Amino acid sequence: MPLVEVRIRRNSGAVSGAIFAISVLTAGVFVPASAAAQKGEPVKIGYSMALTGGLAANGRSALLAQKIWEEDTNAKGGLLGRPVKLIHYDDQTNPAAVPGIYAKLLDVDKVDLIIGPYGTNLLAPAMPIAMQRKKVFIGLLGTAVNSAFNYSNYFSMAPSGPEPKPSYTKGFVDLAVRQNPKPQTVAIVAADAEFGLNAGEGARENVKAAGLTVVYDRRYPSATTDLVPVVRAIAETNPDLVIVCSYPPDSVGMVRAVNEVGFKPKMIGGAMIGLQSTAIKARLGPLLNGWTNYDAWLPVPKMLFAGVDELMKKYQTRAAVEGIDALGYYMAPWSYAQLQVLQQAVVATKSLDDAKLGDYIRANTFKTVVGDVKFGANGEWAQSRVLQVQFQNIKSNDLAQFKDISTQVVVAPAEYASGNLIYPYAKAK
Repeated sequence: MPLVEVRIRRNSGAVSGAIFAISVLTAGVFVPASAAAQKGEPVKIGYSMALTGGLAANGRSALLAQKIWEEDTNAKGGLLGRPVKLIHYDDQTNPAAVPGIYAKLLDVDKVDLIIGPYGTNLLAPAMPIAMQRKKVFIGLLGTAVNSAFNYSNYFSMAPSGPEPKPSYTKGFVDLAVRQNPKPQTVAIVAADAEFGLNAGEGARENVKAAGLTVVYDRRYPSATTDLVPVVRAIAETNPDLVIVCSYPPDSVGMVRAVNEVGFKPKMIGGAMIGLQSTAIKARLGPLLNGWTNYDAWLPVPKMLFAGVDELMKKYQTRAAVEGIDALGYYMAPWSYAQLQVLQQAVVATKSLDDAKLGDYIRANTFKTVVGDVKFGANGEWAQSRVLQVQFQNIKSNDLAQFKDISTQVVVAPAEYASGNLIYPYAKAK
């Protein structure tokens, strides 16, 4: 019989270093196979995440799902027979903090692999480091991040597709022009920051293609939260449609300002980050009725991909204890899938070599909790799958009503639709 040494260490230190010689048969199973398979140093995966600042609510939600991925992976034997370890730092939703974090991860923590932070504004400043070090870099819900870099080993975990800038508002405009009477005029308003500028540029492309007349096109400082003056200026131009490209704090400010002013265009929303957050939905409650905005995933029947229900059950149980986004519909599936892509590439190539991983990711389709993922030009999804969701029949600020997806109706694209658009906006109020 072979002799196996098992070193047992307790947190108290009282039995630290005690060694027990345990005789086991060669085929014995006293030690679980998954634990026995993990040897040596962990595979370290590093990244920054917005745990404070304007994106914190979404960032904390993403982090929980990533921890669940880490636990799930280690329970199944880790990667390459080694445990996996996530190493992350709070970027405070501050783009200036990002380069230093990634330099520390690579130079001090000596991580094997990196993934991207959450959001366009945080991904862009990390790109030069990823490129300089020739690292595979899978970003989380960023918009057209690679359009200025053209880096071959960047991959976008976002359903924006080969034309990411227009993707956030294309469904909105396509829906609008099918209404009767057809809208004629549009206002475009955007936060003066990376995402707002990219989404605003895409909105102009969509509006031009639809033959609509732009009567207002302005941006506001990204730190603005009192948007009543902006809304009054938009209302003076009397647009049929209003496309808003915003980040969470100003998304809240925009919804409140529109309701305060009593402004009622025929359709409003489009590219507003934050309205996907459960806490923000509950805070705004009935003020959201009628708004139509992009989203990435909801538990409608046609989007219950393999593994996502199990993930969401784990997530929601933990979220209730940890005091973060209680439902996790927006962030949890995407941050879990971000790591699934990296995991599948490592397993398939049996390597941590970034060049090999990049080649594999470019050439293959991945099975994830957000469905099949195939990357195309510039690392974007080969096909777009951005949803447009209208808020309907919200009665109160009770968080539980948002678990019932009848308050969040997928109105585009048609293959994922769960209901019909209420038009004009005032009818849904």
